[in-house]
Amino acid sequence: MLSDRPQTIGFLLVPGFALMSYASAIEPLRAANLFAGRTLYRWVHITPKDQAVTSSSGATVPANARVGDDLALDLLLVCAGGNPAQFAHRPTFAWLRKLAQRGLRIGGVSGGPFILARAGIMGGYRMTIHWEHAPAFAEEFPDLLLTRARYVIDRNRVTCAGGVAPLDLMHALIAERHGAGLATKTSDWFLHTDVRPGGGPQRASLSERYDVHRPELIAALELMQNNLSEPLDRGQVARHVGLSTRQLDRLFAQHLSKSFAEHYRSIRLEAAGELLRHSALTITEIAIACGFANASHFSTCFKAEHGISPSAERR
Repeated sequence: MLSDRPQTIGFLLVPGFALMSYASAIEPLRAANLFAGRTLYRWVHITPKDQAVTSSSGATVPANARVGDDLALDLLLVCAGGNPAQFAHRPTFAWLRKLAQRGLRIGGVSGGPFILARAGIMGGYRMTIHWEHAPAFAEEFPDLLLTRARYVIDRNRVTCAGGVAPLDLMHALIAERHGAGLATKTSDWFLHTDVRPGGGPQRASLSERYDVHRPELIAALELMQNNLSEPLDRGQVARHVGLSTRQLDRLFAQHLSKSFAEHYRSIRLEAAGELLRHSALTITEIAIACGFANASHFSTCFKAEHGISPSAERR
């Protein structure tokens, strides 16, 4: 436990920010104040340029500060959603760099870590981001230390995958400063009895997502998801998981009702769809990143799978 001095948390709300992620981050602060019977946390809403900012669901939050204001903060959390790769407000990036140079603790929630990386302040730090943004992030920032954790606290950087994961993050931050007792009381108030560690998974396991339990099939799916730009052939995957190609084909037909090739193509097209929606890569670059020979072949496969062209999906 560090100090009873009230902390001031800045919430930089980027237009289209994820409302659930924001609420999961700010509500535990309010609850901690309530249970402590005094002000442990204050907060300020910051906007890049407007007087109010609208979330992805259309709810509007009024801001009482703007990017560039001289604020006395203990932590700044950048909350973003939608497509953070499209955010290009240079004054925000410059302000974040200035705060980082001062040594301020800075974090990002949901798509917020994308903006921290764009500002150039995540070099050498372990970090995470919402799984939806991870493919586009990895393409743009291949040298950053990205993990698939729920949240990561690395020195004076705090990143969180969003959704309800900020409830876990705030539990950790409240416990860090005011002890596990208050953190637990706060989590219990939100019926958040299953507090998860930062390194926990963001998504259901492959077994749960596909409702399969054969370890060889799960291992094959993992290999396929981890090899998109240079897809493995049936023989390679079968050897890796200790099966013959005939046994592998039988597992796919029995448990997934698709052939190996059909399912592998679906996985690659799903990844391509995420890049179309959440990155600035060209269609040709996305085609290559997802293992297609060229943009024409990719477009044909994408339209056959989803009923629309890649350019229409991007729009």
